[in-house]
Amino acid sequence: MKPNPILEEVWRIKDELAREAGYDLHRLCENTRKWAEAHPRSGPVVHSAQELRQLVAAEERKRTEAAALTLKEQPPRPG
Repeated sequence: MKPNPILEEVWRIKDELAREAGYDLHRLCENTRKWAEAHPRSGPVVHSAQELRQLVAAEERKRTEAAALTLKEQPPRPG
């Protein structure tokens, strides 16, 4: 079976975090809480694939509307 580079990276990070916490689940959770407090999220929280699809569609609509409202200095060339 071909290795999955994304999964391999996730596993590597998981192992590193576990090692940093001395393989203690309580310490791992505490370290995670501290990290989350130090790095507040800046974007929306997505709980499902459906929410993600809706968010992407809304962002695409915004880009399309913004592009339609762009003032052009020159009229389009024929043909």
